[in-house]
Amino acid sequence: MSIRPLRADARRNRERLLEVAVRAFTTGGSDVPLETIARTAGVGIGTLYRHFPTREALVEAAYRSELDRLCASAPELLRTHGPDAALRAWMDRFVDYMTTKRGMSDALRLVIASGGNPYAHSRDLLVAALTPLLAAGAEAGTLRDDVPVLDVLTALSGVALAAGEPAQREQAGRLLDLLVDGLRARH
Repeated sequence: MSIRPLRADARRNRERLLEVAVRAFTTGGSDVPLETIARTAGVGIGTLYRHFPTREALVEAAYRSELDRLCASAPELLRTHGPDAALRAWMDRFVDYMTTKRGMSDALRLVIASGGNPYAHSRDLLVAALTPLLAAGAEAGTLRDDVPVLDVLTALSGVALAAGEPAQREQAGRLLDLLVDGLRARH
């Protein structure tokens, strides 16, 4: 059985629902009425349920959409920036992603309670996105080649936890600068 691709209007509706859901679950928690999400996205509740038959399905899809957006940005950043700048820009996006994930924590707990695992492939996807960023810097001779990608991911997670709140964004930037400086190749 093949899955037909969504029509352009259905794809736009789905993407808009996910954008609105991320904002709603991040700022309003897990109890935001689905009708509010549908209305804000400019669609009817039936359209929401056609794409996401349960609240948990919407929450999980919103989380995965944010993860996919973060991971997909790495190749584009490498095309448009030098390796160091691409890595630093991706780190900013990672902190934004982690802040969103933290804001969605109540909603994500509902997914887990219903038997879902929104985090099943997160680490693998993040490693796959971060690896070419680090490799490009090592190949250019600007970043060290001896730091395991999981160590960098762990450090990034620590920065996001320590300074991931919007009020602490400036501190997060300073911590990310320190992390990049620690990754610089010493000649």
